[in-house]
Amino acid sequence: MYTQSFNVPDSPGLKAVPDTVPAENPELLSRFDARIEADGKIEPQDWMPEGYRKTLVRQISQHAHSEVVGMLPEGNWITRAPSLKRKAILIAKVQDEGGHGLYLYSAAETLGASRGDLIDALHSGRAKYSSIFNYPALNWADVGVIGGLVDGAAIMNQIPLCRCSYGPYARAMIRVCKEESFHQRQGYEALLVMMRGTAEQRAMVQDAVNRFWWKCLAMFGPPDKDSAHSEQAMRWGIKRISNDDLRQKFIDATVPQAKVLGVTLPDPDLKWNEERQHYDHGEIDWDEFWATVNGNGPCNRERLATRVKAHNDGQWVRDAAIAYSLKQQAKASKEAA
Repeated sequence: MYTQSFNVPDSPGLKAVPDTVPAENPELLSRFDARIEADGKIEPQDWMPEGYRKTLVRQISQHAHSEVVGMLPEGNWITRAPSLKRKAILIAKVQDEGGHGLYLYSAAETLGASRGDLIDALHSGRAKYSSIFNYPALNWADVGVIGGLVDGAAIMNQIPLCRCSYGPYARAMIRVCKEESFHQRQGYEALLVMMRGTAEQRAMVQDAVNRFWWKCLAMFGPPDKDSAHSEQAMRWGIKRISNDDLRQKFIDATVPQAKVLGVTLPDPDLKWNEERQHYDHGEIDWDEFWATVNGNGPCNRERLATRVKAHNDGQWVRDAAIAYSLKQQAKASKEAA
């Protein structure tokens, strides 16, 4: 969901996925390159270079981590939503995010990755997830902005992934994008309602936009010249549009939406460039971005601690499911005998 997570170096200690055929095999590599060049799909049973497999495991798992951690800021507001309708919408959205994580972990498993290893890498801090979820949701307007802006940026990232060269990832993203479009619409609608309310409510929305705008722009990842994996990922057809181009598309789409809402985007340098036919914008604080990605944001420790606690608290459910599965297998074996 969050491209910046896919452009950070591998964390030390994360087990690499072994390849069954040497990547330097020229015949196999030629077949692989030809399929990529023809815009075909690579499937789990197909041979692929180790670098391709490794890039996919990193990208898909970090995408899954972002979906799961992304449940936390909004999940914290379910009991405090302002109406039963808003509670129901938020519950559905948080449930969707958990499902997205499951789809994506399953896609990573088709590459030979162990879900247990991937989750352990997240919980130990070795794996990355989107920096946007390391900021607090201070009030109800923040929940609307997370839907309207953050999920809007996510959709801009995700739609090209529906054409990813790896089949299981591309197919998973089709459903994810449909559900994310609902998330964006409900967030924008919540903001519209607040902007038609009291002066205090309008001020809350503007404050939330002020705090999240630059962080949304950073979601698309570092500038193309500083992106560690983008160029190769684009050659392989894993990624279709560069970080800078996605960021520009998001800005161009969001400015008119902000005008309809009646909010001001907090960038004094934001203006239409007639020659480029795009909006110019100010400089993103990349020092803050990298500090947050590397674990030093406002909520990094809190988010991981909450995620680890939830995982540990749910151990009895996993144990019960395994016990039941073993019992059913034993029963089936006995009947077969």
